[in-house]
Amino acid sequence: MRVILLIFLCLASFLGLDSFAQTQVSDELLNEMDDDLNIGGDIFNDYQEDVESAQILEDERFYRYGRFFSVNLGIGHTTFSGNRGAAYKDKIPSFHLSVVYFMNFTSAFNFGLEFSKHEMFIDFPTIRYPNRPSTASPEDILGAIDISILRPFLAYRFYFDTSNLNSIFSYSNPYFTARMEYWYQTNTFTDDSSIDTEKGGGIGAGLGFGLEFPLEIKKRYLGVEALIHPVDYYDADVTGWGPAPGETVGFDDLKGLGYSLKLSLNLTW
Repeated sequence: MRVILLIFLCLASFLGLDSFAQTQVSDELLNEMDDDLNIGGDIFNDYQEDVESAQILEDERFYRYGRFFSVNLGIGHTTFSGNRGAAYKDKIPSFHLSVVYFMNFTSAFNFGLEFSKHEMFIDFPTIRYPNRPSTASPEDILGAIDISILRPFLAYRFYFDTSNLNSIFSYSNPYFTARMEYWYQTNTFTDDSSIDTEKGGGIGAGLGFGLEFPLEIKKRYLGVEALIHPVDYYDADVTGWGPAPGETVGFDDLKGLGYSLKLSLNLTW
């Protein structure tokens, strides 16, 4: 009887110690898992703090090394394709004035004005003026039409990250730009003052690329920009410049894409 009691007490003691050991191991494992999941108290808060810290560092770097705004003065060339390109003779240069506001290292807004002049020369009979010139008056031509185009615009620029590229690309500051424009056009009949000046406008856009080469870091840059302009010209569908009956020379419409290239001095602060 004493032997049985002694065996029972030994088993009970062994089972109790084993259960205590398992409980202790389980508690330690749970504590380690809690530590892994509760760095700083909340993994989502930790992630947010990391993002905010990175943003603060980026803002500090921009305030120290970035540009805030610039004033751009430029000259260039504006031309056209299609019938408009065939009808117009471009007068060089075009003029450019704009302001750029930099949001950060990669984003900027650009707004300003551009102005260009062109000319049409009508020395053949047209639907609009079929008798100028005529057989009886061969010298009575319509002559030159002076065309002035003023286009205000608002643009967005995206500057490419060139920090990991060759220094040539890094210092060129390449960017993509897209802009909305309004093309306001004035046609003056310089060789016939009896014809009233014609005016009109149309919505357009500009898409293209540019480069900015530093002349003095954060102060002066030399800019180059090339754009293509799809435009809804106010006189795009005008047929009055088409050939008169029996004639072959003329322009059935004045449609065509616009193209511009400019060189600018950018004064930056």
